[in-house]
Amino acid sequence: MPLQDRYGRTLRYLRLSVTDRCDLRCSYCMPKGFSGFEEPADWLTFDEIERLVGAFARLGVGRVRLTGGEPLLRRDLPVLAGRLAALSGVDDLSLSTNATQLDRHAAALRAAGVRRLNISLDTLRAERHAAIAGRDSHARVLAGIAAAEAAGFDPIKINMVVQGGVNDDEVEDMAAFCLDRGFILRLIETMPVGATGRASGQLELGPLRERLARRFDLVPAALELGGGPARYWQRRDGSGCVGFITPISQHFCASCNRVRLAVDGTLYLCLGQEEKFEFRPLLRGGADDAELEAAIRRAIELKPERHEFRERPDKIVRFMSQTGG
Repeated sequence: MPLQDRYGRTLRYLRLSVTDRCDLRCSYCMPKGFSGFEEPADWLTFDEIERLVGAFARLGVGRVRLTGGEPLLRRDLPVLAGRLAALSGVDDLSLSTNATQLDRHAAALRAAGVRRLNISLDTLRAERHAAIAGRDSHARVLAGIAAAEAAGFDPIKINMVVQGGVNDDEVEDMAAFCLDRGFILRLIETMPVGATGRASGQLELGPLRERLARRFDLVPAALELGGGPARYWQRRDGSGCVGFITPISQHFCASCNRVRLAVDGTLYLCLGQEEKFEFRPLLRGGADDAELEAAIRRAIELKPERHEFRERPDKIVRFMSQTGG
């Protein structure tokens, strides 16, 4: 029986955080000086992750994305990737990364079975990147992107969180950069998750979408690329596309097919709500596979109908990095 929530949505996509640590401090994600990280003893082990992902896969959740924090800070991540890629039912394994470590790991990740990458890049300007990310790492990110190309990753998606008064003036430059290189640009509205998210320059993407459509001759496209929430616009000649992720101005809750598992085994059912389910006690308490699968079905029943980012922007106090990207 498909894994469905109370509203008839079929869950097929698990975003799996393997660490809440990050080597950057992006202004909308994690505050400078933050030190409230999970203790390593509370992280799910590779064995626990494999068991739990296997249970999700048996219930029809075939898409798994490795996230963080910055997932490449988790030691031996390609080993875990290989174990997950080999699980029956996992048919799409992908990774979100800030790419600062990617030049050292791209080939191993590809060999392990990761097929798609989402790379965060909020600006093409080195000084601005340092201001947004809290670290001068722009050259490392570009080197990571080059290594991903050399390793054969295709498609490569570039995620740009658009902030008014911060980087919205270079959206067209970023689109040209990505379209020229065959990357898929995804523009993302800043979400009010934690104090950092609320303090960022929130901007609705509608006017930018119209501007990009005129400049690059984009038309709405019926594309489904990776099972995520982006709505894609494609060049009329088919030579490239740009995705728009609009949780504020045009939410996609009615078709939400995903849940997020934090590094400590907490399953969050919605970015904009507090419903959650703790799996670590079950995993460390001797639960068998049937009990894990039953617990997953109970957890999915908690998934709310929609977020309340507009109505209650101050509701979520946890930071994005604590939830999992």
